[in-house]
Amino acid sequence: MYNLFCTFALLIALSTVPNMTKKYDFLIIGGGVAGMSYALKVARAQKYKIALCCKTTLDEANTTKAQGGIASVTNLMVDDFEKHIHDTMVAGDWISDPMAVEQVVRNAPKQIEELVNWGVNFDKKEDGAFDLHREGGHSEFRILHHADDTGREIQRGLMEAVRHNPFIDVLENHFAVEIITQHHLGKCVTRRTPDIECYGAYILNPQSGKIDTYLSRITMMATGGTGAVYHTTTNPNIATGDGIAMVYRAKGQVKDMEFVQFHPTALFHPGETHPAYLITEAMRGYGGILRLPNGEEFMQKYDQRLSLAPRDIVARAIDNEMKIHGLDHVCLDVTHKDAKETCHHFPNIYEKCLSIGIDITKDYIPVAPCAHYMCGGIKVNLDAESSIRRLYAVGECSCTGLHGGNRLASNSLIEAVVYADAAAKHSLSMIESYNFNEQIPDWNDEGTLTNEEHVLISQDMREVGQIMSTYVGIVRSNLRLHRAWERLDLLYEETEDLFKRVKATREICELRNMINVGYLITRHALERKESRGLHYTIDYPHAQTPNMNDVW
Repeated sequence: MYNLFCTFALLIALSTVPNMTKKYDFLIIGGGVAGMSYALKVARAQKYKIALCCKTTLDEANTTKAQGGIASVTNLMVDDFEKHIHDTMVAGDWISDPMAVEQVVRNAPKQIEELVNWGVNFDKKEDGAFDLHREGGHSEFRILHHADDTGREIQRGLMEAVRHNPFIDVLENHFAVEIITQHHLGKCVTRRTPDIECYGAYILNPQSGKIDTYLSRITMMATGGTGAVYHTTTNPNIATGDGIAMVYRAKGQVKDMEFVQFHPTALFHPGETHPAYLITEAMRGYGGILRLPNGEEFMQKYDQRLSLAPRDIVARAIDNEMKIHGLDHVCLDVTHKDAKETCHHFPNIYEKCLSIGIDITKDYIPVAPCAHYMCGGIKVNLDAESSIRRLYAVGECSCTGLHGGNRLASNSLIEAVVYADAAAKHSLSMIESYNFNEQIPDWNDEGTLTNEEHVLISQDMREVGQIMSTYVGIVRSNLRLHRAWERLDLLYEETEDLFKRVKATREICELRNMINVGYLITRHALERKESRGLHYTIDYPHAQTPNMNDVW
């Protein structure tokens, strides 16, 4: 009885806490490599207030899951920009934006220097040169890494720099619900409305339970990926596509959502689905061979590059072999490599596999494809500007055009820091022309949420994952896509009705975002009447081969 009384008293106390309005020159939503590097770059002006808002803690960002590394031309004895550009275009099935590719590849070395200056450590050889890996789709060794946990090392270095910067306020466990536009001033906003503007965001405060108003002169979206909309993914649970969904609801442009990259080699361990443990691409670059459980190789049937073919080809090959033979996984073999060298290069993978009874120096590693990376997202230009004024987007939530139909391994981290740099330069040149909009109303806090509704939300989240994995996976068809559309439409209607009646929580907002993202992936997949890059449909099995002269 006493505990019940205390809970009731706490609820009454929280209900009397007023909604807050806060002002920041820069509001950054997302705390991975994209958001943090942008924050550090705009902080150099030493005159603006910056809020870095992330829905969990800084160290839980998707960046930490990036094992393989970060791509950049550094060994000029054998590599050059043209090779990296060509590899990126080939992997992207020649629908990557050549200007975006040029921008990322040619600016990569300078941004690697920036990361090193911020305290990020990359592995080096005895002579002091970077110890470079090679991954699928790359013609040269150009992957900088830190053992097999490069993302975690980059996140560590940036976190330390951010936390010590006096101009950056880090707001952990703060969840962005919606971005603020003219719509919240009572104006009708459609996808044809010119000059939609972003004035900040409504953000859920974990202490008060209230949704506060954050006004900003410039807003940066850096919310990461969408993997959690699938049943099995290498992404953490937080990867629910929040930024993409918020911008879509605000009538911003979203592009190329059909291109979902399925990593070919996630560790097959039933029960570990969010996240599934990633077996890095670098392990195949190191000499790992894909085999059936009986030891038979199979990649020679699909691509002359064998196990080092781009991810879309390898993922479809594995998917096909699993269906042909009735398997739930295939295997990656590094038993022929030197055991000490394997443990040195991949210490975390070795320990992880050993924890479930697999010694990778002696045993095959069971692997299967799962959702990994979103190549599409919020459409941006070369300065990372979205179609909504005063709103930028960087990282996995953005669509720069770099990846085209399929992301080349390890291009994502370098894309994030290159575009963060471009965005910082452009936004700093524009910020003095923007003022705070003081007319924004408070969020409507009415509503309650019962335990029964919590159960409905968690069940609907599982259902979204099942729908997407079953009908919008590696191999698609119009029949499957229409079935997904119908199921998602029903969930959308139910969830929107619930959202209007209850107090907004992180869980129901994430469910809304997952449904929005699932819908966008499905719709864009239906609109592409060809098989191209990561989008493969049995109704249009052949790609329309582009004219290379037109591409360049």
